[in-house]
Amino acid sequence: MKKNILIADDHHIIRIGASTILERKFPNTFIDHAETYSEIKQKILTEKFDLLILNVELPGSIFKPMIKELKTLSEGLLILVFSSHKDSTAIQYFDEGANGFLHRSSTAETLVAAVQSVLATGIYYSQGILNQLIEKNNKKSPEDLLSERELQVFMLLAKGNGNLEIANILNIQESTVGTYKRRIYSKLNINNLVDLLEIYHTLH
Repeated sequence: MKKNILIADDHHIIRIGASTILERKFPNTFIDHAETYSEIKQKILTEKFDLLILNVELPGSIFKPMIKELKTLSEGLLILVFSSHKDSTAIQYFDEGANGFLHRSSTAETLVAAVQSVLATGIYYSQGILNQLIEKNNKKSPEDLLSERELQVFMLLAKGNGNLEIANILNIQESTVGTYKRRIYSKLNINNLVDLLEIYHTLH
């Protein structure tokens, strides 16, 4: 199936180089170019593109908000962010709805793999970005992971209360506190009270 790709970059060599690489790998593909943010918006409003390869530092850029704005203007548009910034900045673009993130110094093979992945699956993660996402998920706060009652028990444990004291404060059975405690440890992936306190102190 024919695909339409828009390469948005203000550097002529980057645009031509990326086009040449992609045309060789995807011969049945129409490739167009844009040099500014306003030109991107004009083009996606007049023609349907499957994929936008977006240099987030091009003239007129509004950086992160571009992603949502462009997707609003063109329903179903896939966006592969093309940046000279480190992978550590990628998460913020994924949070805005980007489908992939690629460093501008990447090899031709990596560019092809990223485009293939985004077109086929709707997403592309480098190994570095994947590691960041895993770490971010592992660092979810107790508020995101625990029920209201579990969070109450978590806070009381962190403040030095034992099972019996917590049972009296919450007017529940001591054995029930033990059940909540096991659930908390499991959900937070911790093994003891020391680990729990470490999480508590990172939040306060």
